[in-house]
Amino acid sequence: MVKTLEFSKMQGTGNDFIMVDARDLDMDWKILAAKACQSHFGIGADGLILIMDSDKADLKMRIFNADGSEAQVCGNGLRCFAKYAIDRKIVTGPDISVDTKAGVKLVDTISRKGKVIKARVNMGKPQFKAKRIPVALDTDQPILDHKLRIGTRTLAISAVSMGNPHAVCFIREDIEDFPLAEIGPLVENHRLFPQRTNFEVVNVVSDGNLRVRVWERGVGETLACGSGACATAVISRLKNITKDNVNVILSGGTLTISWDGKSDVFLSGPAEEVFSGVYLL
Repeated sequence: MVKTLEFSKMQGTGNDFIMVDARDLDMDWKILAAKACQSHFGIGADGLILIMDSDKADLKMRIFNADGSEAQVCGNGLRCFAKYAIDRKIVTGPDISVDTKAGVKLVDTISRKGKVIKARVNMGKPQFKAKRIPVALDTDQPILDHKLRIGTRTLAISAVSMGNPHAVCFIREDIEDFPLAEIGPLVENHRLFPQRTNFEVVNVVSDGNLRVRVWERGVGETLACGSGACATAVISRLKNITKDNVNVILSGGTLTISWDGKSDVFLSGPAEEVFSGVYLL
């Protein structure tokens, strides 16, 4: 008898996920993620997201990257998670609390004709201490423009955790010309980052708009990254480039980030269901 798994494909600004209601399921999710996320031999996605029961929040989210590694949190994934759960009436909404490896996250949603079209995620407070990111440096101060030698380049890296580690690099050259496929994996796996890192290259468009390309840990270049957009906006504000509200323009669309410089970071953007199907195990 052929075993099957029901799933839905969802995306938030081009960051795409395989969503599975796993409340009554148990399997090797790491192996499934690595197989199902392949674009040619599987469904194709940046990651696998599981909907699970929680004793801390309305529901629990587990997310596995395309290489099978488990991530702590994902801003785009949280918006898709909320849409999936509310549209299917697993929870009533319009607000939902989600248990993640980075703590409980709160998501507010906006619906039209009974379907969630947009969501705002409370991503929590950014973490700047080296051991909390983590970064192999001995400092409790924000790490801004740390010089990192990669091949023939010297990158000015600023580090922050949004529940997962990020290395943000503002550059003068057009981000579209930056060799992200070459430099991205070298930064991700650099010894400075003991748990690897996500990597963002940034152009300043204006005082309220940033253009960003993202190399995601365990995935590669993606069209968008919610936590990466938050990390970029936070570092930009610390460097006095932008103020409280920032539009982060990614390859897959625009996300709006709000941070007052002291408290929680808020991420707003769309969420869409692309299709549903049955995967042969």
